[in-house]
Amino acid sequence: MRVFQNSGYYPSYASRLRRLAANALTFKQQIQVFLDDRYGACHMLLPISCGDSDAFFTNWDDQSLQRGWAREAGLPKTLPLEDILLAQIEAHRTEIFYNLDPVRLANGFLRRLPGCVKKSIAWRSAPSGPVDFSDYDLVVGNFPGILAEMSSRGYRTAYFAPSHDPVMDRFADNRDRPVDVVFVGGYSRHHTRRAEVLNAVAGLADQSRVVFHLDPSRLSRLADSPLGVLPPLNRSRRPSKVRSVSQGPVFGLELYDVLSKAKIVLNGAIDMAGEERGNMRCFEGMGCGALLLSDAGKYPVGMTPGSTLVTYTTGVDAVAQIRRLLADDGHREAIAREGHKMISTTYSKRDQWQAFQKLL
Repeated sequence: MRVFQNSGYYPSYASRLRRLAANALTFKQQIQVFLDDRYGACHMLLPISCGDSDAFFTNWDDQSLQRGWAREAGLPKTLPLEDILLAQIEAHRTEIFYNLDPVRLANGFLRRLPGCVKKSIAWRSAPSGPVDFSDYDLVVGNFPGILAEMSSRGYRTAYFAPSHDPVMDRFADNRDRPVDVVFVGGYSRHHTRRAEVLNAVAGLADQSRVVFHLDPSRLSRLADSPLGVLPPLNRSRRPSKVRSVSQGPVFGLELYDVLSKAKIVLNGAIDMAGEERGNMRCFEGMGCGALLLSDAGKYPVGMTPGSTLVTYTTGVDAVAQIRRLLADDGHREAIAREGHKMISTTYSKRDQWQAFQKLL
């Protein structure tokens, strides 16, 4: 089976990737740098992770990467990125096209796929509004409610979960965890529930070591600048307690390192998720051996409150849970171990690949 996996990455990651790939001269070298840094590794199919010769991976919107491939293939410098992607698919003789970034590749692109492509699959784990996925043979994700909504629009859908990245295991073994609570994620005034929890937990900084690695929205960054004291920007300004414990965003192996140094990884779904849970931080936090403290809701198989993770209901409750967990090292570490054991077995790369093949 010749699988082509296509993806993209957050703009905030671009500067780190440029530094890492500074000496990577070829397309193959640049891709290997990206894969070695483990960005989005929980989504990478086993053949991609193993370097299978029948598997191909790219980040289609990376100008330097894609134009490098086009140059090596002798294609015109001015070729649009979508055309480069199509040329890659044709050169690879792709049979299965698996797209992690389907919102920006509209149906018009799907209609141009070469005849060698037998199935096209889109990953989607967020509401998509008016975006049309009807030309995909299958839409997959790990939020049943979102899949049900898509199914009601006539799409063929199936449940499909991320996997545990085995590289995390060496980080999970770390016992030197000087940070009491870490949060890594986006911050926006529109995520009201998450903002309330972060503000409450930041209040523990006078007693515990609390670190937030935030990737704020463009408006939040502007509001945090000296201009933020002026209306209407001050409405988007992060609370002083949150700003005092905040550092820049982290990705890839740097993210793994941050999680491996924390006793507790705080997680909070954004408001669009409803009551369903299972975002990437669940896989990454438990995968790196920390105690996952996450908001109450409906969790995927194996993510069991009180057994493999701990949940909270409000910001006040999150603070109470943190105090309790920090006061009982044995209890906290036992749940963290069970969480890592569960995620590394129930969501293994091999099982994910077998599930993917069954989808076909």
